[in-house]
Amino acid sequence: MSSGIRLGAPASDAHWDHEFDVVVVGSGAGGLTAAIAAHDLGQSVVVLEKSDQYGGTSAISGGGVWVPCNHLLTAAGANDSHDDALAYLKAATQGMVAEARILAYLEHAPRMVRYLEEKTCLRYRAMPNYSDYYPSLPGSKPGYRTMDPLSFNAALLGGEFAHMRPPQPGTLIAGRVTMTAGEAHVILCKERGWITLFMRRMARYWLDIPWRFRSKRDRRLTLGSSMVGSLRRSMMDRNIPLWLNTALESLVTDARRVVGITATQSGKTIRIAAKRGIILAAGGFEHNQAMRDEYLPKPTRAEWTVTPPSNTGDAIRAGQGVGAQVALMDHAWWAPTVFIMGREKRRALFVERNLPGCVMVNRLGRRFVDEAAPYSEIVYAMYADNEKSKANMPAWLVFDAEFRRKYPCGPLLPGMVRPDKSLPASWAGTVYFKGDTLDALAARIEVDAKGLRETVARMNEYAASGDDKEFGKGSNTFDRYYGDVNVKPNPCLAPIAKPPFYAMRIDAGDIGTKGGLLTDEYARVLREDGQPIPGLYATGNTSAAVMGPSYPGAGSTLGPAMTFGYIAAHHLAGV
Repeated sequence: MSSGIRLGAPASDAHWDHEFDVVVVGSGAGGLTAAIAAHDLGQSVVVLEKSDQYGGTSAISGGGVWVPCNHLLTAAGANDSHDDALAYLKAATQGMVAEARILAYLEHAPRMVRYLEEKTCLRYRAMPNYSDYYPSLPGSKPGYRTMDPLSFNAALLGGEFAHMRPPQPGTLIAGRVTMTAGEAHVILCKERGWITLFMRRMARYWLDIPWRFRSKRDRRLTLGSSMVGSLRRSMMDRNIPLWLNTALESLVTDARRVVGITATQSGKTIRIAAKRGIILAAGGFEHNQAMRDEYLPKPTRAEWTVTPPSNTGDAIRAGQGVGAQVALMDHAWWAPTVFIMGREKRRALFVERNLPGCVMVNRLGRRFVDEAAPYSEIVYAMYADNEKSKANMPAWLVFDAEFRRKYPCGPLLPGMVRPDKSLPASWAGTVYFKGDTLDALAARIEVDAKGLRETVARMNEYAASGDDKEFGKGSNTFDRYYGDVNVKPNPCLAPIAKPPFYAMRIDAGDIGTKGGLLTDEYARVLREDGQPIPGLYATGNTSAAVMGPSYPGAGSTLGPAMTFGYIAAHHLAGV
């Protein structure tokens, strides 16, 4: 097996090095939530983390959760209903997910959020204007279902802060200063007061002199850092152990159930008994090229993902080793990503595509998607177009000097803040490409010049009228959320006319794989015959996504990871 994981091992009479009621594998949001809930239900619990940093993909994420009918929504007087949410999810998941799992999510997600707000350090705010990702589907809502974590003070973590996985640079101002999702929206879309907000956040960071002597990282944690930091502090309050550098090797079974695991800890093999159960929450298989080649659409490269390198599918392979069924293995939480010379990680383009004055094309110079569509849909469209045209992979985001001046794009800060002359010389021709004319740019990126000229001419017509007649960019609430409110008549459309012209290569990246161990409504892992494997649970990207092939709204990864971790803890505790 290419992953190196030893498959299911018999219990044998060998001794256990450690014994707990519950063993949680993985320290992302799903695993930490499960551990806290298990503890509060009277169970002894340990959390194992393969790498030397806790937080997993959750720590570098936006930190939001998508929870219909949440209590903050109701308190704000907004309108939502179970029936609307069910209709929306059934339409989005396209019949690929058992209704019992969807119903379990809708029932328990609001309870999970309320529990965490009442019993832990984690706090949220509902986002009134953040639309569901598919506004045209029945039951969708224009806001409030996505919840953004409030900021958290890193000083409360003490020495544990140093072991938290740091955020993505793209979520920080100048790679240093944190923002909440709401603040990022105000600044990016240049809403009223954005300059004042920007200056206030910068001043707060640089004037925090005592903290500056301790760390370059902002003490004001936001997004995924806030969520993980809040949950880690809550674990510390409960004295729940978190073991870093402890990698799952195999699940241990007896004649009836999974009874424990073997793991490698600092180079030594240890055996850990789980008297009640094991919760696998160790992420997906993004960095396992062999598994990508086996399951995902082609072409696919591990280097295109933005997730932590420890996500190699170990827990999924271990589950398969004891007879677990898998599902949705050919899907991922897709996101278009760009290469950055000299950086280990890719950068995902989550919102830049919504801004006016850019267009995405294939090698024929032709559009193939609404550039402002949900990021997962962009990559689905890339694969679909490549099937037809054989001219995608990569795609290209093209924009002009005015877009470059006003807006960020991947690692590029707005030109008014950081002009081309101040960028690393190695980025020219690798991170971004530039030409004085569209023809010159097309030659540099090996795109058909005539096709590109015709596409840009049509985009300029759409910008004037405000109506994208091909793909409807800016025609719905989701598209417009990250548009520039100062641009009329369509905040997502502006002319691409001012030289020089720029392009960035777009690869079929991801923020996690979506396929994994198939679970039921109690988060129990199922065998090939559909029966649960006693003692084995899974959540997050180790499990097959309850959202199926879709991405219903911001927080559709973390919401289910935390909810089914919460459900698993209750089920194995017998409550």
